[in-house]
Amino acid sequence: MPPKAKITREMIVDAAFAIAREAGAETINARTVAERLKCSTQPVMYHFATIEELKRAVYTKADEFHTEYLMDMKKPQEGVMLGIGLNYICFAIEEPHLFRFLFQSGLAVGSSLLEMINSEELIPVISAMQEAMELSMEQTREVFVTIAMFAHGYASIIANNSLEYDEKVVSLHLERAYRGAVLAVREGAK
Repeated sequence: MPPKAKITREMIVDAAFAIAREAGAETINARTVAERLKCSTQPVMYHFATIEELKRAVYTKADEFHTEYLMDMKKPQEGVMLGIGLNYICFAIEEPHLFRFLFQSGLAVGSSLLEMINSEELIPVISAMQEAMELSMEQTREVFVTIAMFAHGYASIIANNSLEYDEKVVSLHLERAYRGAVLAVREGAK
């Protein structure tokens, strides 16, 4: 009889990530992960002492997935900032369960806005923006905060099914917020 396939930590995280995408992170438990992997709950609990620990590992994977999604510019001619902002909102439309898990579950990296904008996870996003806008890192972060709060508001409303997405209208508003934020930081530097 051949030996049973070994269930790895990575396989468990991948299965839990798929569950979070399809049904929401609140449905992640040892039983749902084991069912997805067609195994007993023993390997899940062997690799993760608690379900909270598993959810944190899934959160990390979801955060990496989100960053890749943001940086995949579908319309690069629109500009980096507008592209990232629209991708952020589109992520909420296409991945509502992951969006709520990342931004409405209380598991976010930092508990303050300053911690968030200085987090390691945002370095690729902020760096791409800085290069495109030709501003200092501090100015770029100020613009980022304005646009992030604006885009997050739209994305949250959409992810919670309270608003229908209209790309033309959202793009216009995002562009206005972006121009206003850049103008404000440039005037503040004078």
